[in-house]
Amino acid sequence: METAELLKKVRKIEIKTRGLSNQIFSGEYQSAFKGRGMTFSEVREYQPGDDIRSIDWNVTARFNTPFVKVFEEEREMTVMILVDVSASGEFGTRKQLKQDLITELCAVLAFSSIQNNDKIGVIFFTDKIEKFIPPKKGKTHVLRIIRDLIEFKPEHKKTNIELALKYLTGAIKKRSIAFVISDFMDSNFNDALKIANKKHDLVALRIYDKREQELPNVGLLKLIDAETGTLKWVDTSNKKVRTQFMVNAKKHEANLKEAFTKSGVDTANINTEESYIVPLTNLFKRR
Repeated sequence: METAELLKKVRKIEIKTRGLSNQIFSGEYQSAFKGRGMTFSEVREYQPGDDIRSIDWNVTARFNTPFVKVFEEEREMTVMILVDVSASGEFGTRKQLKQDLITELCAVLAFSSIQNNDKIGVIFFTDKIEKFIPPKKGKTHVLRIIRDLIEFKPEHKKTNIELALKYLTGAIKKRSIAFVISDFMDSNFNDALKIANKKHDLVALRIYDKREQELPNVGLLKLIDAETGTLKWVDTSNKKVRTQFMVNAKKHEANLKEAFTKSGVDTANINTEESYIVPLTNLFKRR
């Protein structure tokens, strides 16, 4: 992509998403995520009414009088975005491609975070870690993230969510808010999901297209798996074929929902045909 064209795209996304983060998401984001962490501040002598669970027994034994630990809310956070850049993001049948929607969502979250003086970092993943942008503050940093989202070309095509979650837990030592933005066309990541959500505050944003859930009746259709290159001809005029396709899609969706629920991970499902404002705002309000 030419530099002038890239800058034009970055500017267009900045204008749209920064406006949304300013006008719509700022208050919701802040109330949903601020002050969720607690950091140690000091010890002081026990006072009537203090929670006995906060007693520091080591200091109490040393001075022979009860002392309690005092904690304060962490007002500055680290926000991590795990971005699925696998080949399945190149799919979209109506309004936009999944990868274009992912880019906008990342930009909105990034601008919301710097508005609240938080650090923002990104992990690009396929079935390998494609790129890691360490958390930093500032508009320049966010614009770099958006630029990378637009022009980044991954080396691999497949998806490994487990790998991305393990990388997050290893690379980011301090507790963070971590958004996983993916179509979740993967399996066997349930254990990694639980472990990552214990260390971090994990949020899953699932991107999907309507045609991944139901096939139209358009006769013989050539389908290609973007991640494996497998080609398959499907007779969509056959009602049994369409029904089985829908059953498989619903089963996958139910498995995902169960995995997120058991792991305690907050989720939002976002359709490529619809505005992401409502599902994202509802997610923030639920928290």
